[in-house]
Amino acid sequence: MKLHELRDNEGATKKRMRVGRGPGSGKGKMGGRGIKGQKSRSGVAIKGYEGGQMPLYQRLPKRGFNKPNRKKFAVVNLGLIQKFIDDKKLDAKNITEDTLVESGLIRRKLDGIRVLAKGELTAKATITVTGASKGAVEAVEKAGGSLTVTSAVAAE
Repeated sequence: MKLHELRDNEGATKKRMRVGRGPGSGKGKMGGRGIKGQKSRSGVAIKGYEGGQMPLYQRLPKRGFNKPNRKKFAVVNLGLIQKFIDDKKLDAKNITEDTLVESGLIRRKLDGIRVLAKGELTAKATITVTGASKGAVEAVEKAGGSLTVTSAVAAE
């Protein structure tokens, strides 16, 4: 077999229908759109239109609310902190939000950094951050270190 002999399997591809190319094609003149009307024109989208009846998406009640001033935290897992300590990118004695950013573990602080308990922490680390989960606090203390939460966003 040569490169120029490569072909798709029989029936794997189907030629597209060329619409509006004369009566002999079977889709000539109107192109299968019928006669006149909005749907025969181009550029028409009648997705939620129900013939003048109040559309379903307008009949249903609105729900939910997005708080405009909500806090957005950068999230760090304990496993990643351990990996950076092992790679000597972080000093386990003093881990703050600034050292986490400098080491490249997170890109930016946003409204603060929140530590989550995913992964294993074996090093005796002293961590000071804006927020932490209960599991993360327990895991750090179990490893012999301490996790301090600085702001009012205490362990949830």
